[in-house]
Amino acid sequence: MSYNSRQTCLKVLPVLLFMLFFQVSYSQYNFIKVEDWMEDHLKDLGGRAVIMIYKNGKIVYQNDENHLTKKQKIIGKYIARKKGVELDQKDFSPTSRVRIASCSKWLSAALVMTFVDEGKLKVEDSIGKYLPIFTQYGKGAIKVSDCLSHLTGIKQVELKESIQSMQNLHSMDEAILALAQQPMEGIPGKTFHYGNAGLQICGAIIEKIAKKDFETLFAERLAQPLGMKNTDFGKKEVPLPAGGAWSTTEDYMNFLIMILNKGAFNGKRILSEHSIVEMQKNRTANADIQSTPAQKRATAYGYGEWVDEEENGTTKAVSSPGLFGSVPIVDNKRNYCAFLMVFNMKYKGRQEINADLKKRIDAALGY
Repeated sequence: MSYNSRQTCLKVLPVLLFMLFFQVSYSQYNFIKVEDWMEDHLKDLGGRAVIMIYKNGKIVYQNDENHLTKKQKIIGKYIARKKGVELDQKDFSPTSRVRIASCSKWLSAALVMTFVDEGKLKVEDSIGKYLPIFTQYGKGAIKVSDCLSHLTGIKQVELKESIQSMQNLHSMDEAILALAQQPMEGIPGKTFHYGNAGLQICGAIIEKIAKKDFETLFAERLAQPLGMKNTDFGKKEVPLPAGGAWSTTEDYMNFLIMILNKGAFNGKRILSEHSIVEMQKNRTANADIQSTPAQKRATAYGYGEWVDEEENGTTKAVSSPGLFGSVPIVDNKRNYCAFLMVFNMKYKGRQEINADLKKRIDAALGY
């Protein structure tokens, strides 16, 4: 064999080994019905989608499909302009950076729990302890726990109005004053209204405790240790903890792996196992339900995440789907996590479509 031939073999060998590894990993499971789901629903998902599934210490499935029609591009631009959000129409891949809307809530709740782990904050603390402005307006007794589970009782404005109002503010203090001045619609701890208020308050509290801005805290405590190099909250003057994050499929999967592994990632402790359990407890079983999102008509909610499956009081599966269609899933019972990354303004029938995907993933993994 010539020198050049040997060099070529040495270059090709790692690629062949990588392909063989993936082939072996995939061959353990049959994902044909998941692929059929993608094909059947790609148009409903907005024409672009990435699915990634992790089990037993490795990525066992990954697929990205892109077929954004001319009509979808035109409609997407119109709706994005109407809703006041940014829109990128490039093909999606596992490294595409996309706005993830309410998938942000899970990240923000986890960030708050890092302070709980350190003893710098208690979920039973009143918000007035850290933000006296709420005491001035008669809301100081609301608990941090209430904020993490949308049980503040504070009346909230529609999403579009909320986003627009945030864009007109210039500091977290302004955002908190606006919330403190909002009327109440129910009893704190007993009134569930899915929205932005609670996590905005939590964001302000941890800023006061750490004397650092929310974006920096997220980078230092979660993004950097989890290798989430392309995830942040938009680096705005006023961050939106409940819906302002941008991420990639690869980045968010690292976060989900940490949750699945009960707070550990690559041998490093990010959150305590106790905090993971506390985040996944159903906090709304006896709540008065004022409002749930159209894409998730459910009532069981923990800290920053929906409780999708319970057995004998133990949470088996959780998720945190976003307005624009992305869906992160952690299934403790079946020991896997998955992430669907999409960007689509249309949410009609989305809950049923996502439930079908979950069933197909379960079946593909042998459940």
